[in-house]
Amino acid sequence: MSDKNFKFDALVIGGGIAGLQSAIDLADQDFKVVIVEKNPSIGGNMIRLSKVFPTLDCASCITTPKMAEAAHHPNITILTYSEVVGLIHTNGHYVAQVLKKPRFVDEDKCIGCRQCELNCPVMVPDPEQGNFVAKKAISIPFSNAIPQIAYLDPDWCMLCGKCAKICPKEAINYFQEPINLNIEAKAVIVATGFKLTTIEDKRQYGQGKIENVITSLQMERLLAPHGPYNRVLRPSDGKEPESIAFIQCAGSRDKSMGLEYCSRICCMYSIKQAMLLSGALPLADLTIYYMDIRAFGKGYEQFYQNAKAMGIEFVKAKVAYLTQGESQGVTVHYEDQQTGERMQRDHDLVVLALGVIPEFIENDKFADISCATDKFINVLNPNIDPTLLGKEGIYGAGCSVGPKDIVDSISEAGNAAMQASIYLNNIK
Repeated sequence: MSDKNFKFDALVIGGGIAGLQSAIDLADQDFKVVIVEKNPSIGGNMIRLSKVFPTLDCASCITTPKMAEAAHHPNITILTYSEVVGLIHTNGHYVAQVLKKPRFVDEDKCIGCRQCELNCPVMVPDPEQGNFVAKKAISIPFSNAIPQIAYLDPDWCMLCGKCAKICPKEAINYFQEPINLNIEAKAVIVATGFKLTTIEDKRQYGQGKIENVITSLQMERLLAPHGPYNRVLRPSDGKEPESIAFIQCAGSRDKSMGLEYCSRICCMYSIKQAMLLSGALPLADLTIYYMDIRAFGKGYEQFYQNAKAMGIEFVKAKVAYLTQGESQGVTVHYEDQQTGERMQRDHDLVVLALGVIPEFIENDKFADISCATDKFINVLNPNIDPTLLGKEGIYGAGCSVGPKDIVDSISEAGNAAMQASIYLNNIK
């Protein structure tokens, strides 16, 4: 490892939609900004979605231009496949310790031709496609990834050397090592985003062992035009499902999971997915099992009413457990909250609306950042300004400070950039 030192006006931790918006807003004001993203590509969760609610606009059509704008902005530097492992406040500025993980590909030489990917003989599960299909052990993450630079997964590579032999730029480096970077910045915006609880967490819902029980993000990939099958098929046998169920609060509002809060976005994205499925599979029966519908945003209640008018069935019920049904189907056991009856129904495919949890993990290496009891970053006063963390020069945005939808994440990112801009101008 070698140490390298860099100076910027602002550091943005996270390259999702909130981080990109914050960085672009600051860079447009002529501040020098660095984005640190832990994945091989920027774009966050949004680039992996099919469409957004309630407008049903293409998610990639919104996110990709932001990704490209950030990548080509003269005032923005992007560090992908890198993690902030420490952050200290000293002498009026922040110093971040960043670990740049090895891609085993020279980023300065790689031209994104994908010859290494085409010639690699090793097939591995592709998490970008919900693990429904396979990718190569060395690959560019997805078609519109930024940067268009391959990375090699050492856990799967068998060191056959075919990628190194075919690479026209001799960019493959099997001996590449991680690099320690020290980044000095006057202001910091934490936009580390969210992840879902895992499907294995909920014992009552099969812990991932029941066929054709999938997560909401896996359904996003099935619905996406660049998804794994180019149409909606259930993963066990490739059959078009004739009956699809959505299980709400499959992680949120659940003391047994340790997530007593509402994840806010689950009701609306399940309704969105059901509406898209009604177009993709017009003969399929679509059922949403819910405890309460949280339609909190502009146009969201109308979106919900439109779904009901389309024939999507809403069952007010708490699903107790799932079991393997006949013909690789799934049996949903639930209590109807209208009648109090215990009932069961079979479906070909079940989608779990898992709980939203923060990516940021509190530890003593991150000075001035603490987390609340729900594990999201603690803000000074969420009712006044949800971006202020109570320390000079450091701000939060997006789902790092609490679960929220895309509209609120972008709005909050702009506010964080504004607060950082005011601070930077005041200390000049």
